[in-house]
Amino acid sequence: MNANDVARSRRAGTSFRAVTVLALLLAAATVAGAQQDARITPNFKDADITQIVEAVSAATGKNFIVDPRVRAQVTMLSSTPMSPEAFYQAFLAILQVHGFVAVPAGNVIKIIPDANARQLPANDLPDRVSATSDEIVTQVIAVDKVSAAQLVPVLRPLIPQYGHLAAYPASNILIISDRAANVNRIIRIIRRIDQAGDADIEVVPLQNASAAEIVRIVTQLYQAQAAEGGGAALRIVADDRSNSVLLSGDRNQRLRLKALIAHLDTPLENGGDTQVRYLRYADAEKIATRLKEQIGVTIATTGAAPGGAAGGQAASSVATSADKSTAIWADPDTNALVVTAPPKVMRALMSIVDKLDIRRAQVLVEAIIVEVNASKGANLGVSWVVDGSRSDNAVGGFLPQGGNSPVVNLASAALNRSAQNLSTLPSGFLVGVGRLQDTGINFAAVLNALRSDTNSNVIATPSTVTMDNQEAELRVAREVPFLTGQFTNTGATNGSVNPFQTIQREEVGTILKVTPQINEGDSVMLKINLESSELEGAVVAGVANLNQITSKRTVSTNVLIEDGGTVVLGGLLRDRISGNEDRVPFLGRIPLIGEAFRHRSATKEKTNLMVFIKPRILRDANQTTIETNQKYNYMRNEQLKSGHREVIPLLPLEKKPVLPALPPEPPPGAPEAGAPQAGEPRP
Repeated sequence: MNANDVARSRRAGTSFRAVTVLALLLAAATVAGAQQDARITPNFKDADITQIVEAVSAATGKNFIVDPRVRAQVTMLSSTPMSPEAFYQAFLAILQVHGFVAVPAGNVIKIIPDANARQLPANDLPDRVSATSDEIVTQVIAVDKVSAAQLVPVLRPLIPQYGHLAAYPASNILIISDRAANVNRIIRIIRRIDQAGDADIEVVPLQNASAAEIVRIVTQLYQAQAAEGGGAALRIVADDRSNSVLLSGDRNQRLRLKALIAHLDTPLENGGDTQVRYLRYADAEKIATRLKEQIGVTIATTGAAPGGAAGGQAASSVATSADKSTAIWADPDTNALVVTAPPKVMRALMSIVDKLDIRRAQVLVEAIIVEVNASKGANLGVSWVVDGSRSDNAVGGFLPQGGNSPVVNLASAALNRSAQNLSTLPSGFLVGVGRLQDTGINFAAVLNALRSDTNSNVIATPSTVTMDNQEAELRVAREVPFLTGQFTNTGATNGSVNPFQTIQREEVGTILKVTPQINEGDSVMLKINLESSELEGAVVAGVANLNQITSKRTVSTNVLIEDGGTVVLGGLLRDRISGNEDRVPFLGRIPLIGEAFRHRSATKEKTNLMVFIKPRILRDANQTTIETNQKYNYMRNEQLKSGHREVIPLLPLEKKPVLPALPPEPPPGAPEAGAPQAGEPRP
């Protein structure tokens, strides 16, 4: 190349640069003028993208940060004016064509390659961005009817490489990051897919199989599939009341399950099923009797169904079939029920057994019998006799009513020189004067004064434990013979006399009969029969007494008491005052002197008798153990105290029997040792 060519090339380059600068100036002038008129007609040819960014910033007032990797030559031709916002949307389209995105970040907009768009924060649609914009946005979409995880492979082809699509199965949501227009399109697609099908819940009634057993089998088959499916997985629920299976899911899944359930819901070949149920609490023989009664009532009701002759024959055939195919018997050795019945009858019988074989609560009933007696008595009087003859018999005197007087006993003992009558002398203060000789006038006088106070306090607390609605009886008594009659029988041969006595033995002590009924809540209905009796006076062992007196206290009532409360069942409050005065007519009324011809006595008795009842509900083994340990430890402590006080010197090496110490209690919630579980055979 010569010098002329080089010169021409330089002049051409200079001319091109001048033309380019002139075009940019003209474009800038055009944009500036359009900005003033709010209308822009952009025209760029092979312009650098940074120049486009400057023009957009000048037209819209937005601030931009351009990544150094953003390099491109842009050509944009427009024949009609546009608004600044339309110019900005056209600019976003230019960025998309060249593989760049505009990401808002506060007051600025970052222009970066679209490969890095997912790593930067974006706006939410449709809060701040137009649904038709090409701006990068992030949207969280909740899915209701279908699984979010199942939608990911369906929507993945619609998301560009720089976009992001993920599912969160725990909340059944989708997370999408892409341009606003594409995100809006995907949202519309999801809304059309996320719709429940017609009759998405179906009820499948069963004729032969058990609903709970069918659900258990089907759940095991579909467990893995349900775990992978996510939030909208197939749901299967058993309704034991109607023996039906409820299905929830899409139509294809429900059709497959219905076909499977139809194959499983078939009658057994032998027409019945046999089960052995080991009872934990109830009595197998009693339960078997109740079940037979239930089957009998069901068959009788079925046989009596109306419907004419044909209907009666059909009902009778059904009843006969059920009767022949149902057998119930109990094994008392293992406390088990053996039941053979069709599936429907079996389910009904097992439901009854489950409700009857429960742990029944127990009730600890404590009766408290309190009796307080107090009596006071006073005696004051003079008794005297006079003997004016030479005999040993008294011919005159003053005695209290009844003829039993200390002066008579003393005089008889003195005259007869015997101490036999001294044992009948009364208690109290005795002062006497007299003269007792074989000749002359004999007399004797005795002054008797007595004041007595008697107090007694008796407390009896019989207690018993019984089950709910079960009668309990406690007897703490002894049998005492009572003489009811006597007569003599003369022998027919030798004329000998044979005396006879008729004796009847009766229980004397405390007898408690109680039947508790636990009501709803913590109240207890008690049917109580309480009897407490004792003998009055001394009792000679082995000897029947015709005049034996028995005092008896009886309470029979029904009461309603709260758990742990105390209620008085009844009682007796009695005050008795009595007085007696014996005197000689006319002489007893003479002042001062009349005291020698007078005898007075007075008594006051006060009786307080109350009967209380206190129930305590023992609902579980822990409460029963607590009450038992309290009574057990009390008796053991009494034995230990008794052993320390009493000494057996002749047997120093011997020890009195004492209750052993209780083992440590198991931790709360621990199962009972050796207790079989429900339905398990006993060892």
